[in-house]
Amino acid sequence: QVQLVESGGGWVQAGGSLKLSCTVPPSIMNGNAMGWYRQAPGKEREVVARVMAFGMTIYEDSVKGRFTISRDNSANTLDLQMDNVQVEDSGVYYCNIVPCRLGPNWGQGTQVTVTS
Repeated sequence: QVQLVESGGGWVQAGGSLKLSCTVPPSIMNGNAMGWYRQAPGKEREVVARVMAFGMTIYEDSVKGRFTISRDNSANTLDLQMDNVQVEDSGVYYCNIVPCRLGPNWGQGTQVTVTS
């Protein structure tokens, strides 16, 4: 069974930093665009950052300049460095292929809570 395993979430004060990591099976990582998705309370899951197979990155406007997505194809990991976090960044973060309809079942996600 293909599994995505997210980690690194926690509580952080606004203005602080967190680094999320995801372990991705090679069969999923190879050749696919990967992304970090966020589901805030009462909202739909949305992709906030994506990295193409060849390394180009795209960010949702609200996180641009604050978040950095990176992938290590040899280690099969996907990271999200979150700097200068804001309260509205709170939510459960997931990793998956972009678009997610091409990917495996969602992992358990990792909760990020930003306090003011």
